[in-house]
Amino acid sequence: MKVYLLKPTSIFLSFLVLVSCISISLFSESVSAGSYDGADLAQAIVTNISTIVGSQYSDSDGAQNRQGIVLSSLGTMYPTQGSTFVLLSTGIAGASIVTTDGTNPGNERGEWFAAGQYQDPGEPPDRAELTLQLQVPEFMHYLYYDVQFFTSEYPDYVGSIYNDELRITVVSPNMGTTVYVIDVNSGDFVLDSSDITGTGFDIYAKNQWTGQPTDPSGPDWVSTTPGSPGIDGGATALITREHPVHPGEIVTITFRLKDTGDNMFDSAAFIDNIMFSGYAKTDIIARKTLLDVNGDPLECGDTIRYSITISNIGTADQHNNPGNEFEDIIPENTSYNAGSAQASSGTIGFSGDRIIWNGNIPAQSSISLHFNVTVNGGLINDALVSNQGIVYWDSDEDWINDAFEYTDDPAIDDGIDLDGDGETDDDDPTEIRVTSFEAPSELTEDFSDDAPGGIATQTYFDTIWFETSTTTAQSSFEVASSYFYETLRSFKTKIRAVGGPVYWTYNLSSLLSDLNWWEVWFACGNASEPYTLYLEFENTGGNAFVKLKVDYAYDGGSPPTDYTGNFYYWQTGTGWAQLNSDPLSNGWYKLRIAKNSSMIEYSLYSSIKKTYYNTTGTEIGIPFANFARIKWSSNVNPIVCPIFFWDEHRIGLIN
Repeated sequence: MKVYLLKPTSIFLSFLVLVSCISISLFSESVSAGSYDGADLAQAIVTNISTIVGSQYSDSDGAQNRQGIVLSSLGTMYPTQGSTFVLLSTGIAGASIVTTDGTNPGNERGEWFAAGQYQDPGEPPDRAELTLQLQVPEFMHYLYYDVQFFTSEYPDYVGSIYNDELRITVVSPNMGTTVYVIDVNSGDFVLDSSDITGTGFDIYAKNQWTGQPTDPSGPDWVSTTPGSPGIDGGATALITREHPVHPGEIVTITFRLKDTGDNMFDSAAFIDNIMFSGYAKTDIIARKTLLDVNGDPLECGDTIRYSITISNIGTADQHNNPGNEFEDIIPENTSYNAGSAQASSGTIGFSGDRIIWNGNIPAQSSISLHFNVTVNGGLINDALVSNQGIVYWDSDEDWINDAFEYTDDPAIDDGIDLDGDGETDDDDPTEIRVTSFEAPSELTEDFSDDAPGGIATQTYFDTIWFETSTTTAQSSFEVASSYFYETLRSFKTKIRAVGGPVYWTYNLSSLLSDLNWWEVWFACGNASEPYTLYLEFENTGGNAFVKLKVDYAYDGGSPPTDYTGNFYYWQTGTGWAQLNSDPLSNGWYKLRIAKNSSMIEYSLYSSIKKTYYNTTGTEIGIPFANFARIKWSSNVNPIVCPIFFWDEHRIGLIN
């Protein structure tokens, strides 16, 4: 969470030095920007790199060009062509949360009161500039690019002097100079913090003392935790722009992003898919993205929020003509959330099986639509939730919707042009798969897919249900490949008191299950001195419902193997009880713990003697529910510590 203060100077000075220090210490980045030059950036976004004649990049930052970065994804941003895009920023490009502190380029927030001296926030402004010289191929008459503008000046500084700007200038020797400008005051902001999750601009204002959501027009902190009120960032739609060019000439295109009025709050520009075309492209662009409101993975009962932007990039208005301007059938395997449909303008509603929107889209503007659905229950695993909207529009200004445009997800492209408009991603519906499984009745960890010397983990449908802690310098707690039962690996333990407790951790709640029984194969040998190994089965509250120990005692034999182990279990009220009558010997044993009505049953099987030792132990005092971990420990520090190998570990579950 970052300090994020008003631009007016009515600030309590006694707090500012402390606030600046906190801001610097808490800053974090999700991406390491590195150093880029114009060639790096150009090759990341020009569709046909053979058209590149030259490139230059500059910014106001002296720390290795952190204001420009090449990315493959960032939150809701994905390449619209190829595998990369470029992000320019007046702060640190790609930062996980947009902030304004001393680590950012320029005279940022954290340096206002450096050494207690106020700095003029208007000087110097931050800027990032990328210039490309491109050779127009034969028969090509238009230059296109995809662009989106993000800013933390929205919504509280719209209409003010703090008017950060992205200016795109194309100089054609034959067709003249054309300019496209997006800024805080004139930008078509159809998206806010809730629509641009993970971009760094999904920020919400919080009261810096209470942590509660607050109006961003007052002194505040920001975080990426949603709150209302508190929307403190916004973006335009992702659109395509067009400039006239002439075949064979060399054109210059400049993307210039800059702070205006001050350098306190950051803005950014997404740029991709710079290409030439021989014909004018469609005037309507429709984009669609989705968000699992409940977080990954998508499960039955989760809410999906769909966001659609429809952009009119042409010079003529699109009118509310007869018939619907937009239709989107509710996806199969979901149900519409009544009342959730919203539109930035026009009218939107649910009719029959689909979302319907009608309204005007003025030239060079955009509208945004939202609606929610709930994933149906009882779906099989990997069930598909897929849908696609259609925009109906007037291509020749006769007040009749004679053309159509599919919504596309910029993250998907299968190379097929469905409607013949030159785009190959327009036939891809927005897709997501459901994670839905029957709670397993049994799970196995045989350590076969774990690396020797490291920790062990095991998953079920991408959910980690088992994981071990790391080994320590004084003990050994790691995957082993030198000794095993049936598979090629096992898990080795050599526990001393000085090494502290180590753990096998279980995550059964994610599988909607509780423990029913637990078993493992193990092997051990004799020892040369007294030793005790403890295993405590704990629930999420840290309470042990099963306690076991292997106690090594002198057996009258000859050194150095004159101490043998016996298994014991804890009985409430009476203390330790021996599990079997024979001392443990070299060879493999299977230990099993299970519920038996209201009692706990312990079972030990010897693979050498082909014998079972069964004991119905103490009555269940603490329920097996919420089983969380096994704590491994010892109360002694032997010179030569006994080694145990554990393998073929299985658990039985109750849903």
